[in-house]
Amino acid sequence: MKSKKNILKRKKFHIIHPLMYIILSFILVIFIGSILLVLPISSSDMSKSLSYIDSLFLSTSAVCVTGLSPIASIGDSLSVFGKIVMGVLIQIGGLSLVTIVAFIIVTAGKRLNRSTANVVKEQLNQSGYGELKVLLKHIIIITFVFEVFGTFINLIVFCQDYPFFKALGISIFHSVSSFNNAGFDILGSTSLVAYSDNILLNLNTCFLIVAGGLGFLVYENIFGIRKYKRLTIQTKVVLIMNAVLIVSSFLIVKFLQWDSITWLQAFFYSINLRTAGFYSFDVGSVITGSTAIFSAAMMFIGGSTLSTAGGIKITTFFVIIMAIFALFTGKNPVIYKRELTRESIRKALILFVLAIFGISLAIFLICLIEGGKFTFVQVFYECFSAFGTVGLSMGITTQISIGSKIVLCLLMFFGRLGPVTILTMFSPFFKHKGDDIAYLETDISIG
Repeated sequence: MKSKKNILKRKKFHIIHPLMYIILSFILVIFIGSILLVLPISSSDMSKSLSYIDSLFLSTSAVCVTGLSPIASIGDSLSVFGKIVMGVLIQIGGLSLVTIVAFIIVTAGKRLNRSTANVVKEQLNQSGYGELKVLLKHIIIITFVFEVFGTFINLIVFCQDYPFFKALGISIFHSVSSFNNAGFDILGSTSLVAYSDNILLNLNTCFLIVAGGLGFLVYENIFGIRKYKRLTIQTKVVLIMNAVLIVSSFLIVKFLQWDSITWLQAFFYSINLRTAGFYSFDVGSVITGSTAIFSAAMMFIGGSTLSTAGGIKITTFFVIIMAIFALFTGKNPVIYKRELTRESIRKALILFVLAIFGISLAIFLICLIEGGKFTFVQVFYECFSAFGTVGLSMGITTQISIGSKIVLCLLMFFGRLGPVTILTMFSPFFKHKGDDIAYLETDISIG
């Protein structure tokens, strides 16, 4: 009887795709976070605790490492307990609950069972089980090293304006938020505007954002090989595309805004477009319509696979560009003497279409809910920021209605986990007899 029960349990597990457990883990953390943040102890004024919808929005934004906030200043509105909750949610959201729990299991000297290993394998985007333990340890070590380094540099700056322990708290929070590409700060309602000319803080924040957005697989490859020629093609693509996008976005933003922002502000803003939401000038009143459209494109691209960044990811963008170029030239897409597979191109295009559809639907719903309260550019910018888990806003997040907050919560969740991930988890439910039958191909006119 016991063996039959075990077999039934295994069958039930296999019916549910491992990705479902990853998604459920995010939902669980968001729900727990929303409960903690709505408690009076989380508010600086215990007589005025947050509404549940604002707590849910904040929790979703933190776990999805976005940075959008329905309250003007979490630094002023939240208590020390509330800020600690936000910091923990950001850390869990950046690394994922699955990764953290699996690391604890491995550190305790226990083995991951097959079902747990399946979920971890999906979470870490691995094809096998052999390197899971090593990768888990390296992810935690890399995160710890960068965040400690960032905290030390931040402390040099904040010690000049705050008492030591308060400066330490701000430094830790800012480092965690920066590396996880969250964009939350506890300095006030104007983010880093007061430090817009502080080169050390600006560069340290940018460094942490880029470091978190590169992806742990890139670090694993770099530290394991240490020679550029022997790096994987994906790592080379990520490094080159990051460099190209950083330089080009910096120059384009400065050109579009010209005298309205300094060179340092242009650089800081262009880095934050890659899924972090800090700002050093009033975005809503300074950026032009052309800058907003360009910003949306950068938010949409995002960072790297298996990183703390959002968006469709650099590799997806690269594959789409290569596919378009191949269509023009009539040649197969080749990179470093390797041809891109049709499956990679198909997935990239599906992800692109689903992402555009999700953002467009969110824009439509918010425009419908809010009427003419906001301009189309403001809503457009907000939705691309939510999907890309960026957190930059033109100042409408604190003014939107409950319906729009729910739409943005769903869009942040959609962007953090990825459209393909969310849809793939349902695949086991659509398998029927005869799915393995091959059919003759047919052509349908395109364009």
